[in-house]
Amino acid sequence: MSRSVVMATWSDVPHLSKKERDELWASIPPYQRDARSKGIPQLGAGAIYPVPESEIVVDDFKIPEFWPCVYGMDVGWQKTAAVWAAKDQQTDTVYLWSEYYRGSAEPVVHAAGIRARGDWIPGVIDSAARGRGQADGLKIFDMYRDLGLMLYNADKSVESGLYKVWERMSTGRLKVFRSLQNWLAEYRIYRRDEDGKVVKEFDHLMDSTRYLIMSGLNMAITKPFDEDEDEIVHRQGRSEIGGY
Repeated sequence: MSRSVVMATWSDVPHLSKKERDELWASIPPYQRDARSKGIPQLGAGAIYPVPESEIVVDDFKIPEFWPCVYGMDVGWQKTAAVWAAKDQQTDTVYLWSEYYRGSAEPVVHAAGIRARGDWIPGVIDSAARGRGQADGLKIFDMYRDLGLMLYNADKSVESGLYKVWERMSTGRLKVFRSLQNWLAEYRIYRRDEDGKVVKEFDHLMDSTRYLIMSGLNMAITKPFDEDEDEIVHRQGRSEIGGY
């Protein structure tokens, strides 16, 4: 017997008026609102980050050049993932603005995809993740650095890292671009098991986020000033106004 899952939102129910929707919204606890109104799965007490998507997701926008950037990276054969963050220093708000998510590829392929976001952006990685031994982890770390990634070892503390991510979410200081669909897919099922342990599956981008919040923000940098490029632009500008 075949089965399928259909997601329906309140907007798919024509008999609900705006007033009725507003009243229902106000009567539902915040952590249940996305599940009740949009059909997005809600994990109850098992959810690691019990914060509705509506409170952290924002429309994509162009990241200002003066915002420092960094990324967190998680390596595995089935999936290698990375997520990029930029920090608005005036409001202490971190914006996750890009993601990399690919499996069954060689390191040179992953490195090229990550460099494409900006080879000047530093990253943090847990080189001993996914069950590798210390020696194997160091080889992978060195391999990716040889391929042009500016990588540093991440602080891989789990509970304190999860708390820092949750604290930023709950205080409005961590936002996620709407286009990060793989990140959002993981977020929706990121949970603890019955014994309170983090379920270690489908969590590559969640781990990457924890790494960058825990240890990457202090390493975030702005795009380096290109003196040659700036001189060319300066000369062109002077030429256009008759300076040369």
